[in-house]
Amino acid sequence: MNTMEDKASMSQITVKDLMIPSEKVAHVQTNNPLEHALLVLVKTGYSAVPVLNASYQLEGVIGKSIILNETLGLERFEFERLSEITVEEVMDTDIPVLHEHHSYIEGLKAVINYPFICIVDNDRHFDGILTRRGILKQARNNYYLTNQTTYQ
Repeated sequence: MNTMEDKASMSQITVKDLMIPSEKVAHVQTNNPLEHALLVLVKTGYSAVPVLNASYQLEGVIGKSIILNETLGLERFEFERLSEITVEEVMDTDIPVLHEHHSYIEGLKAVINYPFICIVDNDRHFDGILTRRGILKQARNNYYLTNQTTYQ
């Protein structure tokens, strides 16, 4: 079964079938300053991106809200601090991960509370992300396939 059309049941679909590969995913590294992370987030339009170490292993996630909270002073945003703080110092490390072999349903459960889930191998090397959008598109496609309709 090489194509999604061949997989008649949602139980046969894996995270690997739906994930965006790491080569296509914006990320930052642990030693990057927050200034760089914010630039990546603004340029891509994403609210958060994965954080990788020098060996391309997943370390956490950094988002705009984390960065803004870190620069919030008592009376103003202290944007000059962006170049002084590294991503590693403030990133969120308590994040769920999945592996390529996990099922569609496991992916669905994971994205309920997160817009994307990082996919890693057994050594935590970053393989890509599973997005809520990818899960919902598959649910829609399966619904229309099951109900024999031609909606796009």
